[in-house]
Amino acid sequence: MTVIDLNCDMGESREAILDGTQDELLKHVTSASVACGGHAGDEWTMERTIRAGVEAGVALGAHPGYPDPRNFGRLRLPMPPREIEETVYEQVCRLWATAGRLGASLVHVKPHGALYNVAARDAEVAQAIAAGVARWRRDVVLVGLSGSLMLDAWREMGFAVAAEAFADRAYEADGSLRSRALEGALYTDPAKAAAQALAVVERGRIVAADGALLKVQARTLCIHGDTPGAARIAAEVARVLRQAGVELRGLLYWQ
Repeated sequence: MTVIDLNCDMGESREAILDGTQDELLKHVTSASVACGGHAGDEWTMERTIRAGVEAGVALGAHPGYPDPRNFGRLRLPMPPREIEETVYEQVCRLWATAGRLGASLVHVKPHGALYNVAARDAEVAQAIAAGVARWRRDVVLVGLSGSLMLDAWREMGFAVAAEAFADRAYEADGSLRSRALEGALYTDPAKAAAQALAVVERGRIVAADGALLKVQARTLCIHGDTPGAARIAAEVARVLRQAGVELRGLLYWQ
């Protein structure tokens, strides 16, 4: 049986917690990456997201980003590697302190936004992220873009890695994610996102924005928690995958 993790970025807004969106998402995903005070998140959102994740039985991880909440961590900051290492370490430790107080475990770390995209093509940034995590602990999974150099850099530093593909994002022919500034970068149609997820799992293929056929091998699929209609997308992706005989299993159970 084919097994895949379905992950979602969470704890990024109070609104998603208060209006029930986050709880609805947790019904369908198997892992949650929790914002930990860089691009978004505070003690209130971290605590409530961790509590909800534990109750839902999903695997939990940290989601550090550039410390730039004004731009939601989606712009590259001119930070040298040492500063990236420091902010990743601080953010992960902040989430870990909250998780520890609640008796919860963290099993993965996934960079957010621009930090993720830059690390996918810049080995120094990728290494700085891993160095920050290593100051905390090494027995966690680092989640990164399938086919990117960030995964190689992390493996060389001794980390377990999980290659990630996206159900709700368009790709360029080089395997990078299409810029959100461009039309069609984000998939809000649940059927389209589900079709892309199934193509990755069953055929290891994604059709890029220009029609090119990409090879994409993934252990985890992402749905962004802030995508419009994210809960409906997650529900449809989970339904289609299960209907095809795919088992959804959190990163915790890959260990």
